[in-house]
Amino acid sequence: MRGIRQDVVQALRKLQIPVLRWPGGCFADEYHWKDGIGPRDQRPRMINTHWGGVVENNHFGTHEFLDLCEQLGAEPYVCGNVGSGSVQEMMEWVEYMTSDADSPMANLRRQNGREQPWPVRYFGVGNESWGCGGNMRPEYYADQYRRYSTFVKNYGTNRLFRIACGANVADYNWTEVLMREVGRRMDGLSLHYYTLTTGNWNRKGSATDFTEADWHAALRQALVMDDLITRHARIMDRFDPDKRIGMIVDEWGTWHDVEPGTNPGFLYQQNTLRDALVAALHFHIFHRHADRVRMANIAQTVNVLQAMILTDRDRMLLTPTYHVFEMYRVHQDATHLPTDVAGPAYRFEQQTLPQLSASASRGRDGRLHLSLANLDPQRAAPVLTRFHGFTPTRANGRVLTADAINAHNTFDRPRTVEPRALTGLAVAAGELQLTLPPKCIAILELE
Repeated sequence: MRGIRQDVVQALRKLQIPVLRWPGGCFADEYHWKDGIGPRDQRPRMINTHWGGVVENNHFGTHEFLDLCEQLGAEPYVCGNVGSGSVQEMMEWVEYMTSDADSPMANLRRQNGREQPWPVRYFGVGNESWGCGGNMRPEYYADQYRRYSTFVKNYGTNRLFRIACGANVADYNWTEVLMREVGRRMDGLSLHYYTLTTGNWNRKGSATDFTEADWHAALRQALVMDDLITRHARIMDRFDPDKRIGMIVDEWGTWHDVEPGTNPGFLYQQNTLRDALVAALHFHIFHRHADRVRMANIAQTVNVLQAMILTDRDRMLLTPTYHVFEMYRVHQDATHLPTDVAGPAYRFEQQTLPQLSASASRGRDGRLHLSLANLDPQRAAPVLTRFHGFTPTRANGRVLTADAINAHNTFDRPRTVEPRALTGLAVAAGELQLTLPPKCIAILELE
């Protein structure tokens, strides 16, 4: 329907995606939006230098992306081209999408088949400007942001949430400079961090052929996100004690070596139970920092990096990461509740991690949801949960686990890793008792 395959759309609808970001990655600062509008057979082609040198036909452009957002019920997050684009180009793109005036860009949109403007709230002024988006110094990007954002205007009733390019991992000086120089001019500041099992960009490790040492290392690397957010937030707090500016973690996820035999530029990787645990840990971290983290976008959705969905011609499968996103829907639009987790450590050789990770929220319907992750692939985890200000009378839950740490879904066996009912829940005297199996993610609903 409308040029977008519906099996993928239907699967993504179930995730209730709040915000979808495009165009993402290094492509954003080579993308010129006028190449992606008008009749498809008349759109110019370009070489995508960041994607294996393939020729991009621009058949998926502004109208197609915003139509996809409407089909998914997601808010669009559009990333503008600072690296190779002009101020005029960015200004006209915002007018094209959001203006209802009798103006050149709004009339061009009407000419291309869209009468009413789209509601576009989130707009990024450049992507990774410290790297592939221009190799800029923070002082130079701060000046560029001030200039470009001046012309990213509100039209009619549309009100933009302007997002500045933030730091690469632990570049705290970048955050310091941006907050000092342009803090009052931005609504959000981004942060990018990928989980690399080896910590080595030249040898990231296999997505499916790994040991328990690799499992433990990936989870350790995932937990680095907590320290990054804490330290960047500390800087932001000095300039913005009221937390008006949101931290936008708009690229995160695992990054492994590509699948053997695939184009290295396509970044196609499989997705195992290990990736699912990484996703759960990130969710818990984001929940704990909800006062500052306003948005978090996993880097890719289909066929790239830690994707929700993999496709092969007309076949489609849901990854373990997809199932974590689906299970954690219950935390959306809920109130975060503080949790205190005490328990044994998960030790491997000389490295130590907490065995359990948890997050809790209360929904608008009053129900409490508790998500739990057992990081240990060998040992089950008996859990005793006590509540303050809430007395549960019954509970039910689901669990995502598998027999092997590298279990994953394939097109021949697409249901190897998927959620199932969690049994053995006991509620008595206001307490909940259960036993989590090894290497699992569980979501519990309590009434």
